[in-house]
Amino acid sequence: MLDQAPRSLRNLLKVSSLLFGLSGCDVVQQKLGLEAPAVKLARLEADGKAVGGACRQSGRAIEDCYSIYSWLPKSAIYDGWRDMDVYMRENKLETVEPQLPPPQPPGSKRKQPPPAAETAAEGAAQPKSPEKN
Repeated sequence: MLDQAPRSLRNLLKVSSLLFGLSGCDVVQQKLGLEAPAVKLARLEADGKAVGGACRQSGRAIEDCYSIYSWLPKSAIYDGWRDMDVYMRENKLETVEPQLPPPQPPGSKRKQPPPAAETAAEGAAQPKSPEKN
């Protein structure tokens, strides 16, 4: 009987330590930047719908949205674009012209004109002085 108590206590400690260790998996995943596939898919779907709606409201073609936001699911972008289109038609809303250029896709570098092109453009912009004969 005395031998049974330590064995059951040991088993209880093993199970409780295992459960305690598994309960911290979400915290460990958050610290490492890992995301569950279902959570990531839900986030991308919501982002895609928001982007699609914003593209429609700004008058941007759906194909442009697909190319600019290539990392988002096309089906989500389309759903958002279509929902916003229906909403805008029902409420007779006009498109809002974007004030900024579209963002660059991730991983692409911004294109900067070479210095020679800048100086040539500046020279062309300056008025020429009249020549005296």
